[in-house]
Amino acid sequence: MPKSKDQKKQILKSLNDKIDKSKSIFFTKFNKLTVKENEQLRKSLKDENSEYIVAKKTLLDLAFKNKNISGLDIKKFEGQLSLILGYKDEIAPAKIADNFISKNEKKVEFIGGIMENKFLTSNEVITLSKLPSKQELYSSLVGSLNAPISGFVNSLAGVIKNLLYSLKAIEDKKAN
Repeated sequence: MPKSKDQKKQILKSLNDKIDKSKSIFFTKFNKLTVKENEQLRKSLKDENSEYIVAKKTLLDLAFKNKNISGLDIKKFEGQLSLILGYKDEIAPAKIADNFISKNEKKVEFIGGIMENKFLTSNEVITLSKLPSKQELYSSLVGSLNAPISGFVNSLAGVIKNLLYSLKAIEDKKAN
């Protein structure tokens, strides 16, 4: 049954609110997904504070009409279209979707994405999905910051050990 104009306005308003709230948006084609696989992807994204939405291209085109995103033309996308919206971490949704794609025989594919009001090609989205997560970057930063301090402490410990070995050698020499 077709939706009324009021229902379409409500969907468009909801879609606009979600797009405005999101930090990143990724477009995917999902023609080969089963309902169960679709729900698995939706759940894994929800756990990471992201959302998976399927909407008609005409509604998406209307939603993105006033967003001033260069290079975005929804009408050029082929097949059924879905959005993955990232609300907290910009790259986490792409990582989750890429992981899902590799486990499910490429039943979903990236078409493009939007970050910082710029359209990204599918190759750029795939490259983003391969980047380390924020937590991994934080841990490597802490390790990098900690390395010089650890080296300094080890050097000081080495000096003290060498002093003790020298004093022990002197003591042994005087004892003989």
